[in-house]
Amino acid sequence: MPDFYEFFAGGGMARTGLGPGWSCLFANDFDPKKAAAYRRNFGEGALKVGDVRAVTPADLPGAADLAWASFPCQDLSLAGVGAGLKAERSGAFYPFWDVMGGLAAEGRAPAIVALENVCGALTSHGGQDFAAICRTYAEAGYRVGALVINAELFLPQSRPRLFVVGVRAVTPIPLELLASGPGGAFHTPALQRAVEKLPADLREAFLWWRLPAPPPRALSLADVIEDDPQGVDWHGAAETAQILALMSPVNAEKVAAARRAGRRMVGGVYRRTRRNHNGAKSQRAEVRFDDISGCLRTPAGGSSRQVIMVVEGERVRTRLISARETARLMGLPDEYALPGRYNEAYHLTGDGVAVDVVRHLARHIFEPILDAATPLRDVA
Repeated sequence: MPDFYEFFAGGGMARTGLGPGWSCLFANDFDPKKAAAYRRNFGEGALKVGDVRAVTPADLPGAADLAWASFPCQDLSLAGVGAGLKAERSGAFYPFWDVMGGLAAEGRAPAIVALENVCGALTSHGGQDFAAICRTYAEAGYRVGALVINAELFLPQSRPRLFVVGVRAVTPIPLELLASGPGGAFHTPALQRAVEKLPADLREAFLWWRLPAPPPRALSLADVIEDDPQGVDWHGAAETAQILALMSPVNAEKVAAARRAGRRMVGGVYRRTRRNHNGAKSQRAEVRFDDISGCLRTPAGGSSRQVIMVVEGERVRTRLISARETARLMGLPDEYALPGRYNEAYHLTGDGVAVDVVRHLARHIFEPILDAATPLRDVA
């Protein structure tokens, strides 16, 4: 059974995605509320609560095969302040690597180090932050590649994320896991542009992971949404009318088309700040009826909370998405215990990694690498 360390663990979604075939030796998160959810679902054993800057190699038992890190994205996100890897939150990337360096000095470097973050990491500071990530891997003795995976391939939520996967130079990589160059859905134009901007040595050594596409997604947003949800109430007629009044003609026509569809239509609504024809900012409600939700975000304000709209003929109902529905959109099973408070549960799920994406990476990249390296590890 392969072992792993889980950094910036949140509620343990990477752990859930890796599955019962993996053993967690250590987990870390600084948020006590997320840590409480982690412990409710996985027990006390592996979790250390506190800033990653206070973690030392002595805290990490054994020698893990994988280190997973979903480091904070706020300073790399297009919605954030854009301070990049030098900022306090996303700058936790470097203390994490200090721990990896300490493990390497003790002969305990993980064979694989995987990072997850927003796609803004590719363009932050003109690509310099992505180059810094790749340089850090290289200087630590890892060959590195990246993929952009949208969770909508697996789950009814639009959630593109960057996954950087590095393998120790001494660990063999099966040839069938690598392509000679970019190609396919996971090597997006944005990723290719970011790689083209890398210094020559990093660009030439970059790994183009060959990741198969998953089977067509069977789950739709309507499958996730309940008529009688827990913890949220359907809006009254006046509040639904207010949401409809905030829609532009384009979005109002989407609702009209849903009314004409002759079946139950489920859509997701976000409030956005847009400029009108005079250039003044105004709030708008934007809806989508394409069987997937918009990207879940942490609920820093009311506008970031997704509203569900259900249209059945002339009847239109709206309400906040429930905590359990957000968990389903992240791939968490219904038996996963969520925080009791709505905002805490939404923050936990909106700040996490999609479970099904982690499982796909594990099945098609992590596990084949470790399986191929097992005889060498046994000899060592």
